[in-house]
Amino acid sequence: MRFLDQPPRYLFFTGKGGVGKTSLACATAIHLAGLGRKVLLVSTDPASNVAQVFEQEIGSRVAPIKAVAGLSALEIDPQEAARAYRDRIVGPVRGILPDDVVRGIEEQLSGACTTEIAAFDEFTGLLTDTQLTSGFDHVVFDTAPTGHTIRLLQLPAAWSGFLASNTEGASCLGPLAGLQKQREQYSAAVAALADAARTRLVLVARAQASTLREVARTHAELAAIGLSRQFLVINGVLADDAEARADGLAAAVLRRERDALAAIPEPLRGLPTDHVPLMPFNLVGLPALRALLGTTGSSPLEASSAARVHAVAALPNLGSLVDGLAADGHGLVMLMGKGGVGKTTLAAAIAVELARRGFPVHLTTSDPAAHLAETLEGSLGNLAVSRIDPLVETERYRQHVLETSGKDLDTHGRAMLEEDLRSPCTEEIAVFQAFSRVIREAGKKFVVMDTAPTGHTLLLLDATGAYHKEIARHMDKSGVTHFTTPMMQLQDPKQTKVLIVTLAETTPVLEAANLQADLRRAGIEPWAWIINNSVAAARTDAAVLRRRAEQEWPQIEAVREHHARRVALVPVQAEEPIGVSRLVALVAGQSKEPARPA
Repeated sequence: MRFLDQPPRYLFFTGKGGVGKTSLACATAIHLAGLGRKVLLVSTDPASNVAQVFEQEIGSRVAPIKAVAGLSALEIDPQEAARAYRDRIVGPVRGILPDDVVRGIEEQLSGACTTEIAAFDEFTGLLTDTQLTSGFDHVVFDTAPTGHTIRLLQLPAAWSGFLASNTEGASCLGPLAGLQKQREQYSAAVAALADAARTRLVLVARAQASTLREVARTHAELAAIGLSRQFLVINGVLADDAEARADGLAAAVLRRERDALAAIPEPLRGLPTDHVPLMPFNLVGLPALRALLGTTGSSPLEASSAARVHAVAALPNLGSLVDGLAADGHGLVMLMGKGGVGKTTLAAAIAVELARRGFPVHLTTSDPAAHLAETLEGSLGNLAVSRIDPLVETERYRQHVLETSGKDLDTHGRAMLEEDLRSPCTEEIAVFQAFSRVIREAGKKFVVMDTAPTGHTLLLLDATGAYHKEIARHMDKSGVTHFTTPMMQLQDPKQTKVLIVTLAETTPVLEAANLQADLRRAGIEPWAWIINNSVAAARTDAAVLRRRAEQEWPQIEAVREHHARRVALVPVQAEEPIGVSRLVALVAGQSKEPARPA
């Protein structure tokens, strides 16, 4: 593996949830320890399962891994770090400032930016305090800070003046209010990250177009701030063998992966790249982790369970959810979830099925790839399709905030505001503003909305008065007593159905559960969950895919028993679900399979 050649002291693994960062980090740590090195493995992943992987308890203090000589591990709980961080900032003003002001501060400190910065606050000492890591040759991190967080930490001081003047829009700078005393330590940490002699960044992706696009953005963002020494690992690649080529589903997966790798984004083509094969077993325990990087033979396979196969077959398909949606005759249908889980395709499938049943439907998406609009245009009389350009909407929003909140700021303050407006929250807010223009149509037809904002962003919008309170003030001045704002519509289950989309994998399910908690804090109760791209729900004779299907079951059970009021299981498709006939098959729970090879 090229990313293991002459490794520096620090190795960071970064990528989307569910691509295998933790498994690769653990396997790397074991490999380095096997070479006689002293290794510290550090996890800051909220979905971390390092303790499960090594089958022993690991906490917030360095603990030796009993079964691996020379290896120790440390788990930093980012949620606990964020709670402690919030308490340090909010505690001194609680009881002094009005309760509604304190709640606003707490909400500003409740998002992903706070969690990431708080985690960075915890592990930055590992990069700068030589005494903490003096006994280790390598420190392996299973997550890395984003470029946005690093840029925030590089900005000039004077947070207090900026925060006092920033009265409009959601802000990611709030979490930085408690960092003033540690700026020298952060500067040293950022310098360590940018030093190729000390640090190697490993970008982890799957052989899928969406995850490759995502990792290309991460690569460009990190390279732009000096973190240019990067390696790429394509994880979970299906082996091209006779068995896979003879199976309809496996052969289709092979073609999709080959096409995705052939069209890999240009910025990634020059990176040192490794391919790690898809394993037919859970990556738990030393034999499995050693097999991941090819240092030993394969791990034993678990036996399949016929009972589980029947139980999966009995789960509702997407069509059952459409039955429930259709009963209302109209309304807003919002699909939410992390990138790469298939929201756009599922939104199109739901919209097509509702239109086929005779309902007028408006499908709107902010997906940068407009292929669905091109595929569906004019194909169904009841279906209208629109696409919102996130770049255009975000730039419009940025200019508005700079002309209002930024007009009286000095050079440093304006620099901070401009960085704040490069955060993920900004795009969500800007796109939601555009979505809000079509929400009112849901009173007479179905509006199916793809790529929706998180609950945290919605709460920030509400707290800043960008929508709900602003409209309420205008209505009050004009004497209007009955009105509906977008926020009120989202909170009304009779008007809005929120569908959370996930995959039957540990990290995506945990991320979806966190999203649901965010939405509930915003007063929005998700109507159903959709488990997408399930191998367990598809037909395959390929041994590796059948074993992968078996491993989906615990996550399917977790969604059904602990998270979702309603759930639908959508099988992985042999062919890309583009075009009306394939989208209809998707709703019915079928897979439009090609003819099996002779």
